[in-house]
Formats: sequence, structure tokens, C-alpha cells
Amino acid sequence: MKSLTRPAAHPAGRCRRAFAARAGTARAAAVLLGAALIAGTAMAAPAAAVTGSARATPALAGACGNAHKKGVTVVVDFSKFHNGIKVGCDPTRPANGLIALQKAGFSYTFVPRQPGFICTINNEPKKCNGAPASAYWSYWHAKPHGKWMYSTLGAGSYHPKSGWVEGWAFGSGKPPGISPP
Repeated sequence: MKSLTRPAAHPAGRCRRAFAARAGTARAAAVLLGAALIAGTAMAAPAAAVTGSARATPALAGACGNAHKKGVTVVVDFSKFHNGIKVGCDPTRPANGLIALQKAGFSYTFVPRQPGFICTINNEPKKCNGAPASAYWSYWHAKPHGKWMYSTLGAGSYHPKSGWVEGWAFGSGKPPGISPP
């Protein structure tokens, strides 16, 4: 009789071990998924912190909802002035980069006696430095989530593409300190 009960108990034990292994795998998957969600939320927090223009819309892909190729997202890096990075949106297709900058909620001035050469954005730097090669507002373009490309045209001559990202950074010609949204 012992031999009859033993084989019956053995398959049940194997099933129990298989079930326990599957349950362990499911628990591990749940833990990893939870960790991924927490990490995703933690990584999303800095992105929200960089928005701040009056026209910024952080809930959308890029500031303008570039998922449907409308508008131009504008990124302005004020890090040299300890003011972070601001992201705004021109919801239209602007005629040039200066209009995009303005419609995204940023003000600008030109270098005196050099129209077209940006001196300040949102009153930074406080004193116009005449735009020497060592520190000036550099102008950039990118596809959403792409790589920054230095502009070969001035903002008054460049025609931004719908859904693209415009970038501005003060310094020696380096791109904004965040990837294009």
C-alpha cells in the first residue's frame, strides 16, 4: 500500500513545486514591474522641473504635443545664470525662429548695432556683453527626441519645421543641457 500512496504523492509534490516556481516567477515579475514604474516616475520628475514657460505644456510629448507634428517646442537653457532650463511651445508653424521664441513665451533683445544677433533672452545675461565668441546665445534644432544640430542660419532666417524642437543655450556654443523633448 505504501507503494500506491507514494507515487500519487510524488506527482502532487512535483505540481506543487512547479506551481511554487511559477508563483515565484510571477512575484519577481511584479516586483520588477513595480520597480520600473517607480524608476519611471522618478525619472519623469526632472523633466517636469525643466518646464516653466507660460506656454509650456508638460503633459504632452514635447511641449507642443509633437506626437501629431503640430507646433514648435522651444528649449532655452538658462543654466549659466542658475535659472535652469525652460521649455515652451509655439502652437503654430512660425515664420522664423525669433517668432517661435517669442510665441513660446520668451522675450529677447538684439546686440546693439547688430540686429539679428540675440543679446538677451528673458533679460539674461543682465548686461549685454556684445556677444563675444566666449559667451553668446547659440541656436539649435532637433527632431523630437533626436540630437541637437547647430543652426547654420540665424533665428530670423531659419524656418522651423512643425513638430521640431528649437534650442537656445548661453555659453561657448554648446547645446542645451537636456535632450530634445
